[in-house]
Amino acid sequence: MYKLLIVDDEPLVQVGVRSMLNRSKLDIDEPDTASNGRAALDIIEEKHPDIVITDIKMPLIDGLELVRLCRERYGDSDPHFIFLTSYEEFSLARQAIVYGVSDYLVKLELSPKTLEDAVLRVIEDIKKKRALQPAEHSLAKTFRDKFFIRLLNNLFESEEQFELQSRELGLSFSSSAYTCCTGYLNCTDIDSMTYDRQLSVFSSSINMIGELSEKYMPSICIALDMRHFAVIFCGDPGTNKLHDILSGICEAVFKYYKVNFTCGIGTTEPHPLAIGESYRSSRMALVQSSEEDPIVSFDNLPADRHTHDSFNMGLFKDSLTKAFEEYDSDELSGLIDNLCNLFLEHPNDFVQALDAASSILYLAISLLPDGEDLLSDIFSDTPDGYRSLYRQNNVEQIIRWLSFFGKKMSAVFDERRNDHKNRIVSNVKKYISEHIHEKLPLEKVAAAFGISPNYLSQLFGKYSDLGFSEYVNACKIRESKELLATDNYKVYEVADMLGFESSFYFSKVFKRIEGIAPTEYLNLPRG
Repeated sequence: MYKLLIVDDEPLVQVGVRSMLNRSKLDIDEPDTASNGRAALDIIEEKHPDIVITDIKMPLIDGLELVRLCRERYGDSDPHFIFLTSYEEFSLARQAIVYGVSDYLVKLELSPKTLEDAVLRVIEDIKKKRALQPAEHSLAKTFRDKFFIRLLNNLFESEEQFELQSRELGLSFSSSAYTCCTGYLNCTDIDSMTYDRQLSVFSSSINMIGELSEKYMPSICIALDMRHFAVIFCGDPGTNKLHDILSGICEAVFKYYKVNFTCGIGTTEPHPLAIGESYRSSRMALVQSSEEDPIVSFDNLPADRHTHDSFNMGLFKDSLTKAFEEYDSDELSGLIDNLCNLFLEHPNDFVQALDAASSILYLAISLLPDGEDLLSDIFSDTPDGYRSLYRQNNVEQIIRWLSFFGKKMSAVFDERRNDHKNRIVSNVKKYISEHIHEKLPLEKVAAAFGISPNYLSQLFGKYSDLGFSEYVNACKIRESKELLATDNYKVYEVADMLGFESSFYFSKVFKRIEGIAPTEYLNLPRG
C-alpha cells in the first residue's frame, strides 16, 4: 500500500481531501495529516510517505519550502508532491516545477475525479521509478559499504585488491590527500524516543551530514552504526578549516533534528590505503571530545595520547577477514578469546578495550547483510540493546560484553554458514552472466564481491559442478554460440567481444567444451 500525507492549515480542507479519496481503489493507507509545514516535515522524516498533498501557503514552513527541504534531504522524487492552490497562487505553483512537483490542483475546482486522476498519475510514476531501480541496487550498496569498512580498518589484502574493487564499484581516488573524521550522534530526547524514531532521526542526521560535507568539498560519509559515522574528506583544507566545516554542519543538524555530535579529526594522509591510519587517529581524537569541546583534532592532542587511546584492529586482519567473510565461528571465537585475554592482562586500558569492542561491533553491523537487525535481536533483552557497550565502565565489563557477543554471533555463523556460501556462488554466477562480454579473471570477480580469490575458488570447488575458470569459460562459449549462430560475426570478432586473449585461445576452449572448432560449428546446418 501507498502512504499519503495531507497538509493544510484549514481542518475542513483536510477532511474534504480525505473524504474524496477512494483508499481501497487507490491502495492507500489511512492518510496522516498536518496543519503546517514544520509538522509535515517531522511526519515525512518519521514515516516516509510516498505522496504528500499540500497547500502552498501555510504557517511556519510553506509548501515550496517544504518541497525544497525534502529535495535536499531525500533526493529528486522522495516523496512525490501534489500542490493545492488558489487561483491567485497559480504563479507560485509554476515555481514548484523546478522542484519536480508532480501536479497542482486548484482548490475551488477540486473533485473526487480530479483528485483521483492526480493521485493515480503519481502512483503510476512511482511504479515506473521503482521498476527502473534494479534489484542489484541494494547489493551494490552492500558492496560499497563493505568496501569502505575494509578501507577504514586496513583489511585489504593488497593494493591490487583495493584497486580492483574500487574500479568495480566505480570509485575514484584521485585526490592527493585524505582526512577521516569520526563522529558520535547525541540527542537530549533520546530516552523518550521509540527505537523506530531513533533510527529515523539518526539516519536522517547522518544523511544530512554526508550531503552537507559534500557541498563543502569532495567527501564520503559512512554510517558505522546507528549513532557513529565517519566522513572521509578528499583534499587537504587544513585542520582549522575542517573544524569550521564540521561546526557549521553540527549547527545545521541540530537546527533540523535537535541532534548534536562530537567528532574527532584524524591525520591527513597522501594515499587512499592510508585512510585507515587517519580513521584510527580520528577515533583517538573522538575519545577526547566532549560537550564543551565537541570537535577535537588528533594533531592538537598531547603526544602521550597518540598511542594509547585507539586499538589497531589491523593486527587481527586475517582473523577478522576470515571470520566475517566465511561465517567462520571458530575464527570469530578465537579472535574474541584473544582480545579478552589481551585486555585481562591490561585491566587499565579501558579506552583501548572499548575501541576494540566498538570496531568489532561496526564490522558486524556493516559486513553482515542484516547486521543492525541481527545485533538488535541478539541484545534484545539488554537495556539499550547492542549500544549497551557504551555503558560499560571498566575493562572487565567490556570483556563480558565481548564474550556474550562472541557466543551469540558464533551461533548465528554456524546456522548461516552453508546457506551464505551457496548464496555467494549464486550471486557470482549471476554477476558472470551479466558481465559475460568482459574479461573475468578470478581476482577481479573476487574483488567485486569483497572476498579473497582463494576463498572464491574454494567455494566454486565445493558448491558448483565446475571450478571458477571452467564455469566462466562454459558461460562464454554458450554466449559465443548465440553470437556465431545469429549475428554473422567472424570467429576473431566473437573472441574479442567475449574478452578472450586471442582467437586461437578462444578456438581451443571452444573445441574442448563443444568437441568441434568454432569454424566447424558455423558450418553446421541450422534447423
